[in-house]
Amino acid sequence: MIFEDRKRIYSEDYADILIAYNGNFSVFEEFEDATINIINFLYAVVHVPIEQFTNLFIMERGYYSIPRLYGLISEQSLEASGVTSMRGIPALNLRGQGTLIGIIDTGIDYANPIFQYADGTTRIVAIWDQTIISDDMPLNFSYGTEYTREQINEALRSDDPLSIVPSMDTDGHGTLVAGIAGGNEVPEMDFAGVAPDAEFVVVKLKPAKQYLRDFFYIREDVVAFQSTDVMFALRYLLYKSDTLLSPMSICVSIGSNFSGHDEWGIPVSLFSLEATRNGIVVSCAAGNEGAGRRHYEGRNSSGNEFETVELNVGEEESRSGFSMEIWGNSPSIYSIDILTPTGEYVPRIYTGRDISRIITFIFDETTIYIEYIMVEQTSGDQLILLRFDRPTEGIWRFNVYETGNLYMGFNIWLQKGGFISEGTYFLASNPYTTILSIGNGIIPITVTAYNTEDESLYLNASRGNTRTGVLKPDIAAPGVDVLGPTLQHDFAGFTGTSVAAAHTAGIAALILEWGIVRNNLPGISTTEVKKLLIRGARRDNNIVYPNRDWGYGILDIFNVFDSLRTQFIV
Repeated sequence: MIFEDRKRIYSEDYADILIAYNGNFSVFEEFEDATINIINFLYAVVHVPIEQFTNLFIMERGYYSIPRLYGLISEQSLEASGVTSMRGIPALNLRGQGTLIGIIDTGIDYANPIFQYADGTTRIVAIWDQTIISDDMPLNFSYGTEYTREQINEALRSDDPLSIVPSMDTDGHGTLVAGIAGGNEVPEMDFAGVAPDAEFVVVKLKPAKQYLRDFFYIREDVVAFQSTDVMFALRYLLYKSDTLLSPMSICVSIGSNFSGHDEWGIPVSLFSLEATRNGIVVSCAAGNEGAGRRHYEGRNSSGNEFETVELNVGEEESRSGFSMEIWGNSPSIYSIDILTPTGEYVPRIYTGRDISRIITFIFDETTIYIEYIMVEQTSGDQLILLRFDRPTEGIWRFNVYETGNLYMGFNIWLQKGGFISEGTYFLASNPYTTILSIGNGIIPITVTAYNTEDESLYLNASRGNTRTGVLKPDIAAPGVDVLGPTLQHDFAGFTGTSVAAAHTAGIAALILEWGIVRNNLPGISTTEVKKLLIRGARRDNNIVYPNRDWGYGILDIFNVFDSLRTQFIV
């Protein structure tokens, strides 16, 4: 790809379109003035002039082609997970040696000593910084800059490290999850990463383009990434694992509420596909949406023509706008009418096909953009997308009609916390079916958070199951007031399912060491590691497992190996 084409990847003058081309390159011929960037044999990104991205784009190209926006999920754990007990057995003194931990996040503070060996050299194999434009891209990639171990070591020896490796984690989230997963032991601070002998491969995601922030009404001060860049990040991690011939535990601590909350969406299905590879384990944070009141579940019972949904729109959204998705379960057909806080009424919008409408009001400054998608391409279910520009503050009412006699039900999701304020919420919300994408995938290990002090579930943790009934989360790991690194090279307590996913990613690296590096289970992948964790999970006799809150119970790696003495993997 020539330099002028590469600039389109960053330019706000070009829209990024996700295309499922499935190896058929003729698909790209229909795009005018386009630059093609291949992700893998299934998907590609097409960069086209922003003028081609109009209000009719969804009807023309399909909703899945618009990249979703992912945000950050987060807000003494080793003993609670059985790591300390396990290391007391010489044959099981696992520390992640010979394994890689893959991070897809805000980058990493490579100068922090917890990511260095005793001689001051780095434990980071490579950093792909998608935000820095140069000619030093990873092999077979078209943007960003790759920094090698040798370059990082040179930077660490320099009086001006950033002049050699200018990649920085200005947020601290990536540094946090990497440190919890595999940071060095710091006894005087009572800190130790789960897999302190593992090495790191890190992707710093580039920020989402403005046109997507505008489309979904995401504030400029919020960290947001495009799903397309997340997909390229996964491809890079797999490439490094293959070329280095090392097993890799991948930590995904970013998420999105805009998906069908099922196993079919993109990139959910891609992560599930790649998680089946030998030597690859993917751990995902469930999300912190359980108490956010951003999910509504409805089912029109027999005899009721519609169900009324009440949504409070807060002051912040009345200024900036917001968006929400209504997913109707097939084969029923769904439609809505709308009543504003000032009493203006939008009659029921009937449809039997895809439509796009713009609604304005007399007494309200609000504009509503509505897309009815009768058959959403990845799930086959109906989707109604609503985008509110300057919505009136107060209670909005939506009557949701279901055509058919099966009463299949529907779900509505607002954007995730951080993308929308706490002042906008459903009055009769449902805390379940709130797992964020990518955690709804069947194969990845989806992790919820609990408090090790009293073994209580983290109040804000997202709950399962998926919209299609797949059991999620899979396991609970420490995630409340867990010690982690800061950008000041100090430590502080952190809470959230990002913390729990990082902890689990470290545990997965230990199992990869035992299984692949030590040749006890050389064909191990995410599926086998998940079964091992489920088998060894601690369970409360007063709770029925599996369930939508805890999954199969509390992670305990010592119990994993204890169970292997008498059982076989199934």
